[in-house]
This record gives sequence, C-alpha cells and structure tokens, in this order.
Amino acid sequence: MPTYRDEGVVLRTHQLGEADRIVTLLTREHGKVRAVAKGVRRTSSRFGARLEPFMVADLQLAVGRSLDIVTQAVTLGAYAPVIVADYRAYTAAAAMVETADRLTDEDASRQQYLLLVGALRSLARSEHDPSLTLDSYLLRALSIAGWAPSFGDCAVTGEPGPHRAFVPQLGGMVSDQAAPPGALRIDAATLGLLTALLTGDWAAADASPSGVRTRASGAVAGYVQWHLERGLRSLEHVDRGAQ
Repeated sequence: MPTYRDEGVVLRTHQLGEADRIVTLLTREHGKVRAVAKGVRRTSSRFGARLEPFMVADLQLAVGRSLDIVTQAVTLGAYAPVIVADYRAYTAAAAMVETADRLTDEDASRQQYLLLVGALRSLARSEHDPSLTLDSYLLRALSIAGWAPSFGDCAVTGEPGPHRAFVPQLGGMVSDQAAPPGALRIDAATLGLLTALLTGDWAAADASPSGVRTRASGAVAGYVQWHLERGLRSLEHVDRGAQ
C-alpha cells in the first residue's frame, strides 16, 4: 500500500464504528483529504488528541481505495486546547474551518492551507481580537478562491473610489450609478477597516472602534454568505463580544 507524507490541519471529524474516526484534513501539498484514523477513540491511542479540529500535524498516510489511512501523526501546532478554552476564539475557529471545508477540494492551493494555519495560530496566541482575525481570514480566503472584493474602484464600472454602496453580488463597493435600490451604505471608517483586514494592516485594524468593527463584520458576513451560496452554520454562532 503506497504511503505519502504531508502537513495537514484538521477541519472536522466524525465517528466511524466503535473506535475509528474519519478525519477531514486540509493539507499543504495534497489539498483536502479525507482519511480514516484507526483506533483513535480508544484511551490507549497514540495520536487521537493530535487529530482533533484546529490541530496541525505532520502526517503519514497510506493510500486507500476510497479513504486514505492515517498511519502516523506528529503535532506541529497544538492550537486546539487553547482555542477550545476561549469561547470567542472557538466560535471564530469553527467558522474558519467550515469556510475552508467549503472552499477547498483535492486541488486546493497551498495558499489556502497557509492562510488557515496562520489564522488558527493567531487565534491561539491571542494576537488580535478573534472577530478581526476571523473577518480578515474570510476576506483573504475568498480572495484566494477568486472572489476578491473591490474596496476601491467600482466593481462594476471601474470608476475610481471611494464609493459608499456595498453590493456583495456585484463584487464589493460600487458607484451610486451602479448601485441597486436599497444597497448597503458603508461609511469611510468601516471601509477603511475592511481594506485593512484584506491587506493585513493590523495596526489600523487593532485601533478600530467597536462600532466600526460591528459594521465591518456585517459586510463581511453578507459577502461570504452570497459567494458560498449556502449560509455558514457556524457563522451564526460566532461570539463577536464587545469587539
């Protein structure tokens, strides 16, 4: 049975039989992989705790007919225990891995893997407010997938911004002439935060006030829900806190 090695982050798991578990992984080189981890639900398992959601591991897998088999797992990023202990970080991480699961397949780019691992690491280290980390991840993940929002020029006409109408189905900010009736209007501060989250300007993002963060989160949620077509179940449960 041929084997291969790769790094992977655990997106989700579900039980198989009495002792096994099916693990869905986003890997560095092989895209999304579904594999069986045998015996990991036994208390004597050598690597059961290494294959929980949000964990990053160096894996050895054997190629199977329908599902590969995890034969070895060495922890690279033990993010799960820290994230799970913080409810706000946990709800943000749950939305991240659900998004990654929805956006990727076996041909997923390495960029998606690196982005998710970096976001989970940031959550575990409490580098930024969990809501900011989540919104930045969502915007960047969609951009890698080919749905980069326009926060400058009009997404329809290309007219230079800034603009005030935000229309997810049209690709982001649009001019007044291109905006449909009832389009969401975004103030300059919120637009500035959205741009900072997309470009990684953390000094500006961390300095943003709570009201601006709330408005930006609403715009990001609308953009994500539109492009993923079906709503993210976990996004409804994200604890935004006081932001």
